[in-house]
Amino acid sequence: MSGQDGAIRRIAIIGGGTAGWMAAAALARVLGPHGPAITLVESEEIGTVGVGEATIPPIQAFNALLGIDEDDFVCATGGTFKLGIEFVDWRALGQRYFHPFGVYGIDLGAVPFEALWRRLQAEGAAGPLSDYSICAAAAATGKFMRPQPGNTPLAHIGYAFHFDAALYARFLRGRAEAAGVVRREGRVVDVVLRGADGFIEAVTLADGGRVEADLFVDCSGFRSLLLGDTLGAGFEDWSAWLPNDRAAAVPSAVTGPPPPYTRATARAAGWQWRIPLQHRVGNGYVFAADHISEDEATATLLANLEGEALAEPRTLRFRAGRRSALWVRNCVALGLSGGFLEPLESTSIHLIQSGIARLLEMLPTRAFEPADIRRYNRLMATEFDSIRDFVILHFHATGRRDTAYWRRLAEMPIPDTLAERIAIYRRTGRVFRETDELFTKTSWLAVMDGQGLTASGYDPLGAALPLADARAALDRIGKVTAAAAAHMPPHQDFIARHCRAPR
Repeated sequence: MSGQDGAIRRIAIIGGGTAGWMAAAALARVLGPHGPAITLVESEEIGTVGVGEATIPPIQAFNALLGIDEDDFVCATGGTFKLGIEFVDWRALGQRYFHPFGVYGIDLGAVPFEALWRRLQAEGAAGPLSDYSICAAAAATGKFMRPQPGNTPLAHIGYAFHFDAALYARFLRGRAEAAGVVRREGRVVDVVLRGADGFIEAVTLADGGRVEADLFVDCSGFRSLLLGDTLGAGFEDWSAWLPNDRAAAVPSAVTGPPPPYTRATARAAGWQWRIPLQHRVGNGYVFAADHISEDEATATLLANLEGEALAEPRTLRFRAGRRSALWVRNCVALGLSGGFLEPLESTSIHLIQSGIARLLEMLPTRAFEPADIRRYNRLMATEFDSIRDFVILHFHATGRRDTAYWRRLAEMPIPDTLAERIAIYRRTGRVFRETDELFTKTSWLAVMDGQGLTASGYDPLGAALPLADARAALDRIGKVTAAAAAHMPPHQDFIARHCRAPR
């Protein structure tokens, strides 16, 4: 880089936590020892949110980029493995479904699995979707292993992690500092702009220190100190679709072997998460303050813990939405400073990862070409918006009408992009993935079916096989899936053998 005219010489990351240290570790790893000097500014006075303890499979690629040994990472963060999310009471009280990673069944030539399944479901000859997912079958019996080679469902195990977000940030900090990142303790009290073009020139710290850089990465959390407060990036408020604006959170004691999945239980005015770690369980009630008080929500959370509370509950406040632009002039926002989608589908850390990957892809020179910035903002906005639609689906497509909260969500207008997907599904049961959006056909099918959406017909491709052949194929997929899951070891045993955290 040093040989290129106009190359970035200094990068300042404002804020630590998961977003800041992910950015620091990735930039240092990719740009190398001869790249720009990287400084991370954080204040121990401020602290971090630390709610993002559940992840989705793309984090494997991020850890691989950093050269992280997976067992070391799980051990260092008190982590466990995750095969998907169990949804309890979302479709109706007393009902549950599973959103697995990986895939459902296999396609038969040009015939999508879901078309075959939908046709046989109409004939009364198909089991529930979970019968055809290795991840769902393993989760139901508490099993886990990494993907295995061969023509077997075990080759299609999709997984992610649960971990302690504070321990993950500490783990990444160690790697980043070893790669040359300099941590600067301090609270930012002023942001200095260049008079000529309004770019950020420096930040001033409470102790009078000054940090200058060519590129600033805003990881200041909900404050959005640089992008929002200083550069004036507007905020698109999505609370009309996603009204939850509070979360009461508390850790609890471990009461048994950790299940290899996150649990999301719908409540009267929101939903409760349960995230099993090796050393504790993370719990929280995400709710809408218009429908329940903070005291009531906290009481509901504490009454529904499976183990003893290990701390006093704390309440976080937020707004669902994103900044109108995540890159303005010489500042890129990552994490909460750029936007927030409640943690229902564990996407917060993924959006940080995605922002870092695109920043590296569009790494600027000091010229900060407008075309680069426009492309970055367009791609990030598209990703935020598609995830937004997927999250809205869970709340809107429900049979629940037992509280004002659920009636409001069921009756609200939804984005046209989501309405189109639902209309297509209701006619043929078709699901699809737009370009390279995050959520796959598996995810859309799991949630649409799980939330109770029905299709009046099926994809015409589903009729390509004779009915007897279709029945035999689906029966074989179900049996092979069950046998493969039975072959897997218990999740707890896998952790004990490979990545038990120190007590």
